[in-house]
Amino acid sequence: MIYDVCVIGGGIVGLATAFRILEKNPSLKLCLLEKEAEIAVHQTGSNSGVIHSGIYYRPGSYKANNCLRGYNDLINFCNEHDIPYNLCGKLIVAIDKKEIPVLDNLYQRGIDNGLDRIKMLRKEEISEFEPYTNGLAAIHLPYTGIIDFKSVAWKLAEIIRNKYNAELFTSTKVKAVDLKGKYPIILAGERSFETKFIINTAGLHSDRVARMTVRDPGVRIIPFRGEYYTIKPEKEYLVRSLVYPVPDPRFPFLGVHFTRMINGGVEAGPNAVLAFKREGYKKTDFSMKDTWSSLSWPGFIKVMFRYAAMGTGEYYRSFYKPAFTKALQKLIPEIREHDLIKGGAGVRAQACDRKGNLHDDFLFAENKYAINVLNAPSPAATASLSIGKFIAEKFTQRIIS
Repeated sequence: MIYDVCVIGGGIVGLATAFRILEKNPSLKLCLLEKEAEIAVHQTGSNSGVIHSGIYYRPGSYKANNCLRGYNDLINFCNEHDIPYNLCGKLIVAIDKKEIPVLDNLYQRGIDNGLDRIKMLRKEEISEFEPYTNGLAAIHLPYTGIIDFKSVAWKLAEIIRNKYNAELFTSTKVKAVDLKGKYPIILAGERSFETKFIINTAGLHSDRVARMTVRDPGVRIIPFRGEYYTIKPEKEYLVRSLVYPVPDPRFPFLGVHFTRMINGGVEAGPNAVLAFKREGYKKTDFSMKDTWSSLSWPGFIKVMFRYAAMGTGEYYRSFYKPAFTKALQKLIPEIREHDLIKGGAGVRAQACDRKGNLHDDFLFAENKYAINVLNAPSPAATASLSIGKFIAEKFTQRIIS
């Protein structure tokens, strides 16, 4: 069989892309290849489950445009398929005077992105939303919510398989792509797949898959592990919804925060440390291949020097629980070290170019064989149905031209 399109990667972006392609072209023969035994195992299944509003993103960027559209698409999809979610709201809190200008800029960015229901709060108004949170000022975002993105991914898989007759192959790791024939042949698992076109949404391995069809994608995936604690049940009353700090504009991560979970409980975190394995969810996980891939990349060497002080602080909090607790106490002073129980972790696939730029937007590499999604940072899960539609439109233009 010759497939019209093969999607590599069974996370929420890959599944949403397959769904959008088949929604527009239901007669196409589509297959999706996932190396794990089930879908949505890695970034989709290990994130904090936040439905993002789009306040952080530069107006006009892929992230801003697709987050806003994807937010509405996601809510509509969940309503249609009875997937539970909770638009519980969120505070972004300034705890220091020097953060007030950054908070003001975030507020204006939110307005520019169409978030006309956000509200700037004075110090005395914060307790109306989060009684135990400390701060000088805050932004309240009623749009933000919580969800289990795995449930969305499973529903997408069900639809593309049952409604559109797509073929999903798990435990099927892509090993190589042969471009010598009329159509690409993907060597994966114990078999081969001939396809007219490839869409690469392989997440943590997207750069490696890209190099099978593109000589030089120009970026390397650097894995960053985010580690969480959970708050013990008797102290969950300290957090009503979501409480975030003002992000440091010099650093590409949001800082430790509090997130109430859709299935119960409250998470605290994450930090952001280099993972020594692309799927390294534990401190002890190590892969020589993955570690060398990061440390030999000239761009990452520049990143290490640029963020040396911040990176050292992240590792310190990773190994020293009192330091992690102290960071959380800036937002909620009543939290104590013994209130925190070791939780899970996620690994973020961060694209880094040779100049040391950590890409903060969606990034693509295309040619006649493939569309490669080289960077799909947060809010990729929130934006998945929109970014999937964007990729589907790129693909559709190819097959009708």
